[in-house]
Amino acid sequence: MNVDDGQETAVLRRTPPRFITDRPHLLEDAEAALRLGKHLLFRGPTGSGKTRLAETLAERLGLEMESVNCSVDLDLEALLGYRTLGLSEGRTVVEYVEGPVVRAMRRGRMLYVDELNVARPEVLPILHGALDHRRQLTNPLTAEVVTAHPNFCVIAAINEGYAGTSPLNEALLNRFVVFDVSYVQGDALAQLIREATALSDSSQIERFVRFSADLVRASQVGELPAEVASIRALLDACDLSSHMPSLRAIRYAVANKASDPREQDLVMELASGYFSNL
Repeated sequence: MNVDDGQETAVLRRTPPRFITDRPHLLEDAEAALRLGKHLLFRGPTGSGKTRLAETLAERLGLEMESVNCSVDLDLEALLGYRTLGLSEGRTVVEYVEGPVVRAMRRGRMLYVDELNVARPEVLPILHGALDHRRQLTNPLTAEVVTAHPNFCVIAAINEGYAGTSPLNEALLNRFVVFDVSYVQGDALAQLIREATALSDSSQIERFVRFSADLVRASQVGELPAEVASIRALLDACDLSSHMPSLRAIRYAVANKASDPREQDLVMELASGYFSNL
């Protein structure tokens, strides 16, 4: 990043925060399920820490992670790989490049599938054999049967009720152990703010914790969209508030997540009760 005098200014890059939850057994129970050979489905709103929980579990198990971000455009090539042209001994040959599912199965990695319920239902049955007792799939691109390494495991994540999502079919859902991941609140949220943001003032942190509780309640009764209550958005607001007035920070990081001006006004009304003098 360049400034006017041509000097380079540093941009702060933090390591990802550790996973913190107000549900004391969530991490241990999820790890136990993985060690028993189960595949996990994390169900919860956006910004609740599902991805960080998966990363933490991979770290605890000593596994590398392969990731798939689902969309309506997800196809078999995005999962299994693709064919491309290459050169061998001066001749053009067709080569196969492995996709994340095949790499994870062969090399004993964790496969993390984000927003599983956004993918088109007709794409997902290819995973059924890898997720059940067979631990195999037949790759239609190569006609090869791929057998999973003993360490191979899958964690998928879904946000229910969001635009573009659809219910998982029973055959796929039954291949997972399901964990609900909710927004962290209370003392655990205060600890997360201290560890993950530049905010250090205890009274200010407490205000953000209470403000978050208001946002969560408003989203639960339908007054605000779930993304407005995202803990990720709240942490952004806490970070910004260490360099600008808190209400401006909340406007940028939280309120503007809502597309409806009335919802934006509600966020700012809730925030003004805690930060009107800051």
